[in-house]
Amino acid sequence: MKKYNFSPGPAILPASVFKEAAKGIVNYQDSGLSLLEMSHRGPEFTAIIEEATALVKELMNLPAGYEVLWLTGGASTQFFMAPMNLLDAGETAAYVDTGTWANKAIKEAKAFGNVQVLASSKEQNYNHIPKGVKIPKDVKYLHLTSNNTIFGTQYHKFPKSPAPIVCDMSSDFLSRPVDVAPFGLIYAGAQKNLGPSGVTVVIVREDLLGKVNRHLPSMLDYRTFIKEQSMYNTPPVFPVYVSMLTLRWLKKLGGTKVMQRRNKLKAGLLYDEIDANPLFVGTAAREDRSLMNACFVMNKGYESLEKEFLALCENNGLVGLKGHRSVGGFRASIYNAMPKQGVQALAELMRDFATKKG
Repeated sequence: MKKYNFSPGPAILPASVFKEAAKGIVNYQDSGLSLLEMSHRGPEFTAIIEEATALVKELMNLPAGYEVLWLTGGASTQFFMAPMNLLDAGETAAYVDTGTWANKAIKEAKAFGNVQVLASSKEQNYNHIPKGVKIPKDVKYLHLTSNNTIFGTQYHKFPKSPAPIVCDMSSDFLSRPVDVAPFGLIYAGAQKNLGPSGVTVVIVREDLLGKVNRHLPSMLDYRTFIKEQSMYNTPPVFPVYVSMLTLRWLKKLGGTKVMQRRNKLKAGLLYDEIDANPLFVGTAAREDRSLMNACFVMNKGYESLEKEFLALCENNGLVGLKGHRSVGGFRASIYNAMPKQGVQALAELMRDFATKKG
């Protein structure tokens, strides 16, 4: 049975990437050795990480002055590493609270300076992106979470900010073109659109660094990894390799513009079915619906059918659809590598289920 993985992460990756990565584990480029046992300072891995970095720069159209780093610790480490490097004691950073991960970033930043929460959608269970937020001119940076996996909301247009934007793009990284100029720092855990868990991509504007007075441990100083080209210590070799393969795949497809069209088409197919189907209802405000994570629940009066529908999905090879406990219901994560056929299969199953139960 063909299976489609709708999990929010670790998530689906291109089939061609899985196949090539598997070869590298057993016998990397006919070397007789596994990539897992090769030196991270040897020519084989040096070529991998250099290509991965170059592909991020190309696909993101990075201007001069931005560096690409391959770190560990996930986005959760960046919640404190970003303010540790950018926010001095007594300075203020602005944050917008749009979900669980944004809220965690706020808590971590308070250890390093003043935090001003400009807006929050928490009282509405994070079902929308706050609009018309006024950003003070004197803040050190503005922190945003571009896509909220748990609640299924996404910034479709970033606010104009007088301060550099620091953005957690973990769940929509490289899913669409982004003008990098307003951003001082972008970070993304790989396990949504890029690779397996274990590596985090950081894009940082180098001129923002070295401005804080606090001591920075070497392993938590972005400048350390810029100087050592992300190899100050042993990097996560295999996740970087898989990320490089995925970046190749994305470039071959045509880059982020092509990916955006694909993602809009897939999301449109699913949201059209949610809106037309009497059994289901979306949980996010329509104008803020995520192209990556579609969250929906059983319509009023049909709540008792939730477990039955989830079981039906599992039996038909559609896995990972159970919604987060904060929202309930269902969550279909339709990241870059999810084929249109997977979304069509889900929509058809929803339609058939409504015919039988509605």
